[in-house]
Amino acid sequence: MCLAVPGCVLSTAEVDGTVMAEVDFGGVRKEVCLQYIPDVTVGEYVIVHVGFAIQRLDERSAKETLANFDRLGILAEEFGDPLSVTAQSTSPEGAGR
Repeated sequence: MCLAVPGCVLSTAEVDGTVMAEVDFGGVRKEVCLQYIPDVTVGEYVIVHVGFAIQRLDERSAKETLANFDRLGILAEEFGDPLSVTAQSTSPEGAGR
């Protein structure tokens, strides 16, 4: 599954001519491309899809979405160890996920 996930911008920098950011997704930090919204500032929330920030989001909506994703186990699927997620989804206990 490939979702658009909200995250908080922790820092920004230009890398090889491209505006990039370190973004926190409820405890998981990833490097994200800001090419589509290069004027994003530290502390703002963005929606990220396949490594690109595609839209700004208000803090309340971002935190609510992250909490729902976490409750549903979606954050673990998106950001967890790919081998353990695969093992869970193919084991008898995880079948049907």
